[in-house]
Amino acid sequence: MADLFDSGEDAKSQPGAELSRPLADRLRPQTLSEVIGQAQVLGEEAPLGVMLSSGSLSSLIFWGPPGVGKTTIARLLARETDLHFVQISAIFTGVPDLRKVFEAAKIRRQNGQGTLLFVDEIHRFNKAQQDGFLPYMEDGTILLVGATTENPSFELNAAVLSRSQVLVLERLSLVDLEHLTQRGEQELGRALPLDGEARDALQEMADGDGRTLLNLIEQVAAWRVQAPLGRDALATRLMRRAAKYDKTGDEHYNLISALHKSIRGSDPDAALYWLGRMLEGGEDPRFLARRLTMMSTEDIGLADPQANTVCLNAWNTYERLGSPEGELALANAAVYLALAPKSNAVYVGIKAARRLAKETGSAPPPKHIMNAPTKLMSEQGYGAGYAYDHDAEDGFSGQNYFPDGVKRPVLYQPVERGFERELKRRSEYFANLRLKRNS
Repeated sequence: MADLFDSGEDAKSQPGAELSRPLADRLRPQTLSEVIGQAQVLGEEAPLGVMLSSGSLSSLIFWGPPGVGKTTIARLLARETDLHFVQISAIFTGVPDLRKVFEAAKIRRQNGQGTLLFVDEIHRFNKAQQDGFLPYMEDGTILLVGATTENPSFELNAAVLSRSQVLVLERLSLVDLEHLTQRGEQELGRALPLDGEARDALQEMADGDGRTLLNLIEQVAAWRVQAPLGRDALATRLMRRAAKYDKTGDEHYNLISALHKSIRGSDPDAALYWLGRMLEGGEDPRFLARRLTMMSTEDIGLADPQANTVCLNAWNTYERLGSPEGELALANAAVYLALAPKSNAVYVGIKAARRLAKETGSAPPPKHIMNAPTKLMSEQGYGAGYAYDHDAEDGFSGQNYFPDGVKRPVLYQPVERGFERELKRRSEYFANLRLKRNS
């Protein structure tokens, strides 16, 4: 898959090519300083900035969505380091093609020039093909720059990852897209025939993808209209839905907060409404699956231990079915969470436990519950006096498991709702039995 500003170099030399070249190709940056966005990897103190200033470029894996500049950055890295740039796609390249690439890189190296091999969609190579890169990476024949839209931890071999640095490229922000829009207008020599809301909507439609935005700009710039178009007219002409809300801005957080509080408030109708609003607004269903799962642990917890399983199953169902069918599983999970008994007892308990952990520092466990694998440790009293609970009456010794000198706290306080009603009964039983055994 081609990336932002990527196209064949030879097209520029054809007569009239400048006018026929896509806007994305015409606006391809000529230096890294012209790249829009990605300051987290290109800044002076960012990974690539430091590598270039020190003259030490390592093999890289660019992980990010389409249209954010992966190919462009790789090409410019080769230019700035005087490496020969070779680009291949894992979709169209087989083992014989790879051999030719490696042989050519060997010859080039013997003649005093290194090779930056850019592999698009590198995650599509199988394990054996990925292993084939290793000897050429290790002996310096190639400097590998791979691009992937998938999580490298799951899709790339550990051996390749260990020899590379993974850099995360992010979707272009609305500010980045506005800068790109201005560049497009400057290149075209005219402003887009859109009012302010329509201009924002056009950028929202691009969804962080620079190439998509430039393609949309070309379409809009070709329209001959007398007055600026509004959001609805833009959506009609492009036959694309304008985003209902900014997925990275205040509205995004407002709606996920509304969904969360509706579920916490046990209102399944409101939960479905806000879930539907976010899906219609173009929200990533995986984000919603993640947040629903988080709600199951924070607001329901052990009042209904099944809630977490329901969410994980819904997430897995979505991954298997995709949209729109998989979104029904998320709706099932939202309704289940809304109607489940609520408890944040574990949430409150772990926060209290972490505060206590900070206060007590590095206080060691009491010696009677530490193992004594050596004679010296045994002589120091490790393990002495430990009571094996299975040998005690009721299978409960009642011993102290907190550090010596730390007053025993009550961190978990279950509520009288759902399954935690039973856990509260058990907790009180052991507390009374502990008091009895130690009196």
